[in-house]
Parts: sequence; C-alpha cells; structure tokens
Amino acid sequence: MSEIKKNHKRPYPTLAKTLTGIVGLDEITEGGLPTGRPTLICGEAGCGKTLMSIEFIVRGAIQYSEPGVFIAFEEKIDELANNVASLGFDLMKLQDEKKIRIDHVHVDRSEIEETGEYDLEGLFIRLGYAIDSIGAKRVVLDTLENLFSGLQNQAILRTEIRRLFSFLKEKGVTAIITGERGDGSSFTRQGLEEYVSDCVILLDHRVVNQISTRRLRVIKYRGTVHGTNEYPFLIDEEGISVLPVTSLKMNNEVSSERVSTGIPALDDMLGGKGLFRGGSALVSGTAGTGKTSLAASYANETCNRGESCVYFAMEESPSQIIRNMRSIGIDLQKHVDSGLLFFNASRPNLYGLEMHLVAMHKCITKYQPRAVIIDPITNFINIASVSEVKNMLVRMIDFLQEEQISVMFTALTLNTIVNEQTDEGVSSLVDTWILVRDIEFNGERNRGLYVMKARGMKHSNQVREFTITDNGLNLVEVYLGPDGVLTGSARQEQILLEQTGEAIRTQAVSRKDREILRKRKVLESTIASLKTEYESVEEELNKIYIEEELKKQILDKSRAEVTRFRGGEEIEKTKEKTDNKSRKKDKE
Repeated sequence: MSEIKKNHKRPYPTLAKTLTGIVGLDEITEGGLPTGRPTLICGEAGCGKTLMSIEFIVRGAIQYSEPGVFIAFEEKIDELANNVASLGFDLMKLQDEKKIRIDHVHVDRSEIEETGEYDLEGLFIRLGYAIDSIGAKRVVLDTLENLFSGLQNQAILRTEIRRLFSFLKEKGVTAIITGERGDGSSFTRQGLEEYVSDCVILLDHRVVNQISTRRLRVIKYRGTVHGTNEYPFLIDEEGISVLPVTSLKMNNEVSSERVSTGIPALDDMLGGKGLFRGGSALVSGTAGTGKTSLAASYANETCNRGESCVYFAMEESPSQIIRNMRSIGIDLQKHVDSGLLFFNASRPNLYGLEMHLVAMHKCITKYQPRAVIIDPITNFINIASVSEVKNMLVRMIDFLQEEQISVMFTALTLNTIVNEQTDEGVSSLVDTWILVRDIEFNGERNRGLYVMKARGMKHSNQVREFTITDNGLNLVEVYLGPDGVLTGSARQEQILLEQTGEAIRTQAVSRKDREILRKRKVLESTIASLKTEYESVEEELNKIYIEEELKKQILDKSRAEVTRFRGGEEIEKTKEKTDNKSRKKDKE
C-alpha cells in the first residue's frame, strides 16, 4: 500500500509545447503546439489556414528566435509576401536575414505516374536541406492536397503520408500541415492526416444572416488537455486573434474599492461611495431617458481621476457623442486629446456576435483601460438571439472581472417581449442595475431613476427625479405629495401650495402670539395692582400692631412706677383689676 501511495505522488511528465505567438491560441492549447510533432490545420477555402501557418512561422522567428521553413505547394513566394504585407509581415526581409526560408514546390498532375516506385524522396531531400540551412525549428507545408492531387492509388498515398509525418518527427521540428476540409465526416480529403497528426485544429468560416464569422476548434491534442469548444477568431491588420471563451471558473479576485459615477447624488443612493472597482453596472431605460448621458458622465469621471476608459459606441459616432455631451457641460474631447478616452464605434451588423467579442477583447487588451462602456448592448439583438447575447456578455463580464476593469452597459427597453427578456437577462448578470423611466404626470414627461439592485452595498430604495441640465446631471431630492412622488411642474405646484399654506399658518400664529402677549400684559398689570394693594394692607396691619405694643410697654412702665410709690399690695390689686379688664375686653 505504501508503495502505491509513493508512486501515486510521483509527478507525471508534461508534454513539451511550442508557443505559436498567436493571440489566444496558446491559451486554448495551454502552451502551444506539440514540440517536435506535426499539427494538422484543416478547413474550407478562405477560413485562414495559410495565414495562421505563416503567422506561426513569423512569430516564431521574431518573438522566440526560432527559424522556420514554409513550403508552399499552391502560391508563389512573391504572392505570399504580397498577401501578408498588409498584416505587417515582411517575409522577404526575414528571408534575407535567414530567419525564415520560403520555398515554392510546383506539382503538375500530368507529371505524376501511378507506379509502385512513386515516393516523396525528392521532397524530403529538398525539405531537409531547407531545415538544415537555417537550423529551422518550425516547418509549414501548405497545402497537402496539391502534393497528392494526382494520386489515385490509396495504398501509395497512405504510405507516403505516413512517411512524410515520420520524416518531420525525425527532424525534430514543430510542423504544421494544412489541408482542405473533406466531404462527410472526414476532416481532410484523404481522411488519413487527422489520424497520424498529434494535434488537429479545424477552422470554419460560416455566414449567418449575411454576417460572416470565423471559428476555431481543437479536434484532438494527444497527451494534454485543451479547450474543446468553438472559439471565434478575428483576422485584421495585426494578424489573427483568437478569444478563449470557455472559462467558467468563478474564482476571480474582487475589490472593495469604490469609484464615483460622476453624479454625487447617485453616489449617495449607492451608499455614498459609488460603484465597486472592477464591477459591472447596467443602465437601462426607454429612449430619451438619459442612458448615454449617465454613461458619458461615468467616463468623464474616470478620466478626471487620470484613468483610461474605452467607450464602445453602437449607435452614435464619437463626434456625435462628444457634441451632445458638451451641451450638458461634459467635455469629452479633452480626454480624447489627452489619450485617456478611446472611442470604438461600429454598427452591430459589422461583425457577427462572436467577432464583436473578439474585437472588444483585443481593443481592451491593447489599451488596458480601467473602465469600459458598451452603449447600448441591446443592439446585438439585431444579429443574434437573446440567449446568444447573454452568453456573449457573460464571457465579456468574466474577462473584465479577471482584469479588474469596471464596465457599464446601457440597454434600451421597449414594450416588446424580446427586449424585456433581453433586459431581464442582462440585469441578472451585473452587480448594479440602474433603471431610468419616464414618469408621466400632470401633462408632462419627466425622468425617474431607480436603483433596482446593488450587490454588496447599501443602496436607496427611493425614486429620484433625474434631471439633465446645462451644467450636468442631477438627482432631485424625493418629494412626496398627497398622491405620491411628484415631479416637474406638479412638484413646483405642490411646493408653492405648501409655501402658501405655511405663510398663512405663520400669519395665524403671529396673530395668536400678539393676542397672548396683550393678555399677558393685562394679567401682569392686574398682578402688580393686587400686589400693591396687598402691600398697603400689610403696612396698615403692621402699624396697628406696633401701636398696640407701644401702648402695652407704656402701661407696664406706668404700673411699675405706681407700685414703687404707693406700696406693693395696693398696686398688685390694681394690676389684677387692670389685667381682668384687659382679658374681658379681648374676649369681647
């Protein structure tokens, strides 16, 4: 048991791979093509087989210092050079510098005889010399059908194909063989190349609703895991770009940093701090509610912080957006001039849905913005179904979250089932959903803004009147009337009515206050008069009391004097009689 566990922990050897240098393809193959082994690239005419193989050779020579040999069986050297010059590839210069070697092998069907002695020995000698002359690490054979186009003997054909693949492996070169798509279930016309190749890549060029889309799929890859879905790829002035779209792992890092929307009142509704950096927000509403103005305000605020922003416009040209925003006090032209704001304007029907995703991915990778705006996303409904648009946006959001890039979408809502479904599908994907609606009341149309959801943050549940002025955007404080939230002239009318009522109440209160003041003064006067009268009575009573006390003192003094002169007994009797009279008098 211990020996089994020990062997189980032993690391498995990994397959050596060669980077292609083609954007996205190395991510799909998880490191490139199998080193020292042949890879088959097959597909119909016009799908990009030759271009992909040439880019494999050129990127290897320039980026990885790996010389390469390109053997063409169909196009001549000058034709190939002219075809790829528009992509920035100078094949003749690279050949002069001995970084690559291009050779054209012409095969004439009339010269091919089906005999048992037919073989590719001459090609092997020619190819071997080309490889050894520059020390090539990469080889391309384009296209294989032309080499065997005159052969009808399947036994000879299979034998020579196997010999060719074995020869390439013996030389230790990483090879690409291109082939035309076969009929039926076969990926090539001969039906053998896909079995002897270690890696098979199928290219497809399809047209749906008059819109063309190129796709790539790795059919097989011996000895390693790889992406198995279909991937859209774009051919433009910089070559081929493939977008890996299979990542469904939701393990991206998130940020708790908040960034302003450019509207202080909206930031207050979002907990006072704005949106999360690297998060996604949706602004939806009917036409004319100010969705683009909100998005432009967000872009303006991003650039004011010194951060770059990419604005994908699907309805208006950059000059239209800049002109329109200038009328509300937002100057986007200065950010364009400073290089912080980049516009990418195109109609949805310019590409297929997947091609738009690839183009956006490439643009974002090139400019590395901190914020992205797509205005509006509902225009994609014209070229794809609701579910396809939702899947495309899922991939876009995942990519932006992985790069910690904030994104704001705008979406047009209409009173149709399709657009309602689109809006609901998109709103479930984003972190923050802001809804702008028309509020019709009192014969007017005004705008109301709602924060429908804001994941991870405290947010207001109030309806705010959204105003667009010459000085920018603003949200008016909530104003409740007898019938609910009031906007526009109804709001002003209610304010005036309440101000009039307040003035009347103030007037009534002032009159009451004056009446109370008068009564208070009368009461205070009465109290003062009673107090004076009380003091007079008190003073009179005190006077009588003092006089009585004085009389008593004089009487006592007189008694004492009489007693002293007339003797004590008579005096005592006189005193007793006097006291009795006094007590009798007091009783009376």
